[in-house]
Amino acid sequence: MKLQTKKGDRGKKAVTLKSVAERVGLTASTVSAVLNDSSASRSVPDHTKKRILAAARDLNYRPNFFARSLRVKRTYTIGVLLAEIGDAYGSVVISGMERYLREQNFFFLTVVHRHDKKLLSTYSTMLVERGVEGFITVDTSLTEQLSVPTVAVAGHRRIKGVTNIVLDHRRAAWLALTHLVDLGHEKIAFMKGSAVSADSGTRWNAICEVAAELGISMHPELVVQLEGDDPTPDLGYPFARQLLARKQPFTALFAYNDISAIGSIRAFAEAGLRVPEDVSVVGFDDIQNSAYISPPLTTVRQPMRKMGAIAARTLLDQIEGRMKYVPEITIEPELVVRKSTTRPST
Repeated sequence: MKLQTKKGDRGKKAVTLKSVAERVGLTASTVSAVLNDSSASRSVPDHTKKRILAAARDLNYRPNFFARSLRVKRTYTIGVLLAEIGDAYGSVVISGMERYLREQNFFFLTVVHRHDKKLLSTYSTMLVERGVEGFITVDTSLTEQLSVPTVAVAGHRRIKGVTNIVLDHRRAAWLALTHLVDLGHEKIAFMKGSAVSADSGTRWNAICEVAAELGISMHPELVVQLEGDDPTPDLGYPFARQLLARKQPFTALFAYNDISAIGSIRAFAEAGLRVPEDVSVVGFDDIQNSAYISPPLTTVRQPMRKMGAIAARTLLDQIEGRMKYVPEITIEPELVVRKSTTRPST
């Protein structure tokens, strides 16, 4: 039985470039040049451009992405490789990156590799096959050059073709440790980053160098290394308890990041210790929750949203040929003093 179709049920015919050209009485090539804002459109008078754009709006014209990609040999798409989606660090970096890309009419595809080298290799290959024009990596330890321009946020290995966006970790360590020393702290405990974190080695080396310059003794009993990639305060909680179990007195803790610092504050509270009266705590990153926990956290601020925007701008400038390749861009940190640090009680 033939089904009856009501008038208006059938899908409307797609509006093509030819439809817009017929509306304004111009060639399809002229209309295409204006709608794609190509160099050829420079010779088109402004009043004609306005007519074309108005006709496209009236007809609700939507360009065919795939046809345009084949024609101009561009996808205006980049790939984003990151370890974890939705974590307090990566999400802010992506926020800064996304805003800039949106303003430049670029699209991005995101994959999560969870520090799995096989996944990282597979996903990067898949994205290249889908036509991405470049990569931004976040907290990702690259070991080799990728086949398209690449910018690495928190990348530290010098790899040909990769621009690393890095914080000045030596300056960061200096800001945090001089703050504690100026308050009178001598017995300082340290949380070393997990081996899977791209920043871990560089940050720890900077801390050790600055501690030596300031005459801070780094006792092995007061150093713990985080393990795993938990994006919650559980990252630091068990290792703060481990520090306490060693019965080695300390008056301050310099945590690897804010998440581990927040977990440590919980562990200290359960042990009957007050922050900052009994133990001062300094974090790293300045994630959004840092200002709202109790007590508000003193921390080294990474301008993460700015780093994302710089990464996006740098990548597009390289793709478009507006800038030459540079191996590294250094970002300055800032110390944010809140209520989790004070002078030692003894």
